[in-house]
Amino acid sequence: MTKHKWTAADLPDLSGRTVVVTGAASGVGRGTAAAFSAAGARTVLAVRDVAAGERAAAAMPGDTEVRQLDLADLASVHAFAGAWRGGIDVLVNNAGVAMTPHGHTADGFELQFGTNHLGHFALTNLLLPSITDRVVTVASGAHKAGRLDLDDLDYARSGYHPARAYGRSKLANLLFTLELERRCREAGSPVRALSSHPGYSATNLGTKGRNAQLVKIVHLAGRYLAQTEAQGALPSLYAATQDLPGASYVGPDGRYELHGHPALVGRSAPASDPVLARRLWETSERLTGVGFPLSAKP
Repeated sequence: MTKHKWTAADLPDLSGRTVVVTGAASGVGRGTAAAFSAAGARTVLAVRDVAAGERAAAAMPGDTEVRQLDLADLASVHAFAGAWRGGIDVLVNNAGVAMTPHGHTADGFELQFGTNHLGHFALTNLLLPSITDRVVTVASGAHKAGRLDLDDLDYARSGYHPARAYGRSKLANLLFTLELERRCREAGSPVRALSSHPGYSATNLGTKGRNAQLVKIVHLAGRYLAQTEAQGALPSLYAATQDLPGASYVGPDGRYELHGHPALVGRSAPASDPVLARRLWETSERLTGVGFPLSAKP
């Protein structure tokens, strides 16, 4: 028998459920939000550029809403969470920046770590009392090249390199999921924390501000080699809706995890380190001023 290859057509009916997807104005986030809305979910596109979000939402079926969120600015994260009313069934932490020149967020954090990890860390903890089912955080195979030095988060000693910084931020995403899952279990919460990665997908991630000729080559390669944004969304959709253990990591099942259908995939040893995960969490609380909002069960 041929093993069934899971697709968006296998999504359950999501009527009555609310899903928030960060970075849903383009790329994999847009593909993720479109699939959720097509399956009946009330889908909130949390985006930095509201006009781009509204254009994306206009092409989606079903019940969509666009709200402003800049993960590189903790004031914006607090504003988004403070304005939220009602429950959230699923939060998908999808937004991110990649391979940027050395820069900083509005709060002074290295841009990739601050946006990809600290912004989502603060957002998740602020929204957690409203979340009822699960948190899916989008990582990357690039986490395997990541090294996390909590005493040199701005690369003052080691020197900045865009790819290494991106790998560090994606390693942080997986460690965040690991510790969030542990804390939710300890608190007796029903919320599950999972991670996913899209493989190689044709998006604009990592091209902003790059050499125009290089971007043209990347897009040409993507046209022939990469998955579509809808295909790249499948691991997040699978992680958000299927009965999987907490802290699961979902990616494409093809060669090198670049293409394919969703499956449980492996991670690096540092990404599985509970001590490092706890240290990262404590550092993130100190940097953002946002803590875990749930109490441990008696």
